[in-house]
Amino acid sequence: MDDASPQSRITIQVGADEQGMRLDKLLASVPEIGSRAVAQRLIAAGRVLVDGAGSSKKHKVRPGEEIEAVMEPPEELSLQPEDLGLSIPYEDRWLLVVDKPAGVVTHPARGHDHGTLVHGLLAHQVAGGESPHRPGIVHRLDKDTSGLLVVARDEGTHRLLVDMLRRHQIERTYTALVHGCFETREGTIDAPVGRDAANRQRMSVAGTAGRPAVTHIRVIRSWIGEGSGRGRRKEPGAGFSLLEVRLDTGRTHQIRVHLEAIGHPVAGDMTYGRRRDRLGIGRQFLHAARLTFSHPHTGETIDVESPLPEDLQSVLDRLEQRSG
Repeated sequence: MDDASPQSRITIQVGADEQGMRLDKLLASVPEIGSRAVAQRLIAAGRVLVDGAGSSKKHKVRPGEEIEAVMEPPEELSLQPEDLGLSIPYEDRWLLVVDKPAGVVTHPARGHDHGTLVHGLLAHQVAGGESPHRPGIVHRLDKDTSGLLVVARDEGTHRLLVDMLRRHQIERTYTALVHGCFETREGTIDAPVGRDAANRQRMSVAGTAGRPAVTHIRVIRSWIGEGSGRGRRKEPGAGFSLLEVRLDTGRTHQIRVHLEAIGHPVAGDMTYGRRRDRLGIGRQFLHAARLTFSHPHTGETIDVESPLPEDLQSVLDRLEQRSG
């Protein structure tokens, strides 16, 4: 286990909500592991330690225990270029900006060995980064989030872009439609994001090992909804608001988690939002609309914008028609 790389090692601090859970069940709830069968295989192979010692799959975990799991070496994948018809609004010899469609996974992972953004980018000579399965990838978007990503074409540029991202020197602006209306036009959400203790498939502002996360929001437009108006009492959470969202940090699911935490979940988000997709969007209404940064080699200001995809724009058009 001492030879494992940081990328292959998973550390879990058992919380109070997990007391008495079987070790294999807890491990199966971690997205990187994903199933009890894989968890049991890791335990049997001696790849799981509880407080530094081997344990049985039936071990009942206790709060405060530290569980370390080392993943099995990844299967060899033969990445082949695929024509996904990607839109690339900016490119030069060092990097490119790609406009990812909704429904496309950023890079290969368990259950996604073809049709990813990486497969579509291979023909564009992307490169850089520690993982051979993620060439050039600097940051990610969720599968059902559309919009802009910057991708490197060589190792040196990848290192520079990752460092710029860490130093908050790449400005990422999103467009989001959320439930409810706001009393103020602008605000900042500053709350750490970590793995949800009760459901490790989710992230939470009350999660375990939370990392600092800052999200800035600005209201662009609001629709008060059918449950409010003259002579009628406004229902809690009625209506929708269109937001401009900027990130200082880039934690997993950060925007979706932060907006849920303040009572304004992203419309169409069935993981962090309402149980019913009232507008029939079919995905979370979240689009990476703008990327702005200084070119790491030339110093030129790169400012790329992406218009709302047709499926999201049609939702706003319906809201306008309803309000009219």
